[in-house]
Amino acid sequence: MSAPSVTPKAGFNPITGAIRALAMDAVQKANSGHPGAPMGMAEIAEVLWRHHLKHNPANPNWADRDRFVLSNGHGSMLLYALLHLSGYDLSIDDLKSFRQLHSKTPGHPEHGYAPGVETTTGPLGQGIANAVGMALAERALAAQFNRPGHSVVDHYTWCFLGDGCLMEGISHEACSLAGTQSLGKLIAFYDDNGISIDGHVKGWFADDTPKRFEAYGWQVIPDVDGHDAAAIDAAIRAAKADTARPTLICCRTVIGLGSPNKAGGHDVHGAPLGAAEIEAARAHIGWTHAPFEIPADVYAAWDGRPAGKKAEEEWTARFTAYSAEHPELAAEFTRRMRGALPADFEQVVADTIAKFDGKAENIASRKASQNCIEAFAPALPELLGGSADLAGSNLTLWSGSKGISAANPGGNYLYYGVREFGMAALANGIALHGGFIPYTATFLMFSEYARNALRMAALMKVRQIFVFTHDSIGLGEDGPTHQPVEQTATLRLMPNMDVWRPCDTVESATAWASAIKRADGPTSMMFSRQNLPHVARDAATTAAIARGGYVLSEAAGKVEAVLIATGSEVSLALAAQKSLEAEGITVRVVSMPSTSVFDRQDAAWRETVLPRGVPRVAVEAGVTDLWRKYVGLEGAVVGLDHFGESAPAGELYKAFGITADAVAKAARQVLGR
Repeated sequence: MSAPSVTPKAGFNPITGAIRALAMDAVQKANSGHPGAPMGMAEIAEVLWRHHLKHNPANPNWADRDRFVLSNGHGSMLLYALLHLSGYDLSIDDLKSFRQLHSKTPGHPEHGYAPGVETTTGPLGQGIANAVGMALAERALAAQFNRPGHSVVDHYTWCFLGDGCLMEGISHEACSLAGTQSLGKLIAFYDDNGISIDGHVKGWFADDTPKRFEAYGWQVIPDVDGHDAAAIDAAIRAAKADTARPTLICCRTVIGLGSPNKAGGHDVHGAPLGAAEIEAARAHIGWTHAPFEIPADVYAAWDGRPAGKKAEEEWTARFTAYSAEHPELAAEFTRRMRGALPADFEQVVADTIAKFDGKAENIASRKASQNCIEAFAPALPELLGGSADLAGSNLTLWSGSKGISAANPGGNYLYYGVREFGMAALANGIALHGGFIPYTATFLMFSEYARNALRMAALMKVRQIFVFTHDSIGLGEDGPTHQPVEQTATLRLMPNMDVWRPCDTVESATAWASAIKRADGPTSMMFSRQNLPHVARDAATTAAIARGGYVLSEAAGKVEAVLIATGSEVSLALAAQKSLEAEGITVRVVSMPSTSVFDRQDAAWRETVLPRGVPRVAVEAGVTDLWRKYVGLEGAVVGLDHFGESAPAGELYKAFGITADAVAKAARQVLGR
């Protein structure tokens, strides 16, 4: 293809040339990557990062920094180039290690690898959803902490996104809610280059994007020349001027601009340019320097540290004045942004567990979950709840819940609507922003809609709590479309995801406490629709719940077999134990509400709970394969490896053979009796 007709209005220059050169060189050295987006968005990035973005490269975690999200994460070299040039701790050698093992510059931006990377992006559309969550968090924190004359929370959320992000359904979920919430400090740039991997997108993406976003309630600034710095700057200023609506700046760009023979086509999207084309591109943009060589004057022009230092110093002075006038609020803000829990939280947990144990209620674990929220939330103002249009079924509301809206931005509960994927991804953004511990809820079956955002939470190790109710065939008449069979098992397979399935109120409280205290990853909790019986325990047994798996009921004599159960099936194991004891067979019942937590215990504990050489039977109303690792080849699993049916819960359990009699029969079989 010949050189495109569109070029930067002022011509190519060394400031944007540095971005283009680094993108070309890093992708070429790695022999893989996506040079097209970094080269095509160089002018947009330069205007934003050098003239509008509030950040301090010397302190990437400054609380009041602007958040920047590269939703089209395949263009990661754009972000890495910006971070390097601006003065973050990301060296030229790090850029030379692009896409290499253990480097700080993986193929897509990964949270926690390089300073300044606010979130992991790559699965298209999730970055913009994270950005919506960040903007919600900023506005909520501002409402909760700012006081007249004191604005300690006042920053923007910026997001780059492409055609692919807009094609993905999650962008509809997230951006619709952003408009409804009137997030005026969320500004997104649409890189409208008309190209994706398969070619020109007009054959499969003919949406009128400006009208779509106008319908959401966004301010839309259309037809901006994405290579005209003055036009980009004017669009950003217009975006900032509208504080009542999020803004989409639609930038017309040429993908791979600077490559004289490949720009504007899909060949430049996701492959190295090749040595010959890079040489031609260098000449085309007037870049005479060797690969990975940046002149000192270009570094000086890009260096964001002086302005960042000044901005943070000004904020620190404001925060000092705020602290003098509002010392308790300042201390609370500092605690929450640090992610620390209140000093008395352990006592709150202990008191709650003692209370629940004393009441000995036979209630659905989803109701027990709500009681936990009611007990813990008053002590944790950072809890920010929400449900995907199922608050009355998930039981996520508590007496202090206050809905978040444009009119009441300082609330603590977000009505997500029927947006499971968007909900989970937004909450990831809320957690990443800091200052909140989000919990979200839907039926366990609909975790499937949110699955990739759950995976991203686990990948990033964010502190988010997923509440999943209606956790088995026990929900009954809604039938197989709503009855989760494999979902608990597959979530247990997800690295970094803790999964809890409690059997009563006390285990529910322990699960909630564990999820809240866990700072290095997300937690999924499965709760029942049907009532579950309270189980009596002594103090030591109650304390052992936190270890994920423990001896709930010991055998009356020598342990001949071990029955392992979770959730609603614990009562079946206890009933089977009783019937077997009447036959002279002594078995132990182990409750294992969290296999992930149990697996992290030391070998001595695991051996104490599940002694070697003792036959085992596991029971859970779901697929059986995962339990094979606990029962071994000689053990047995009572469960179901097929989908459910529409019928009352009790009938289903009987029809599918998930009963106390079935557990007792399995125990006899493994014992050869």
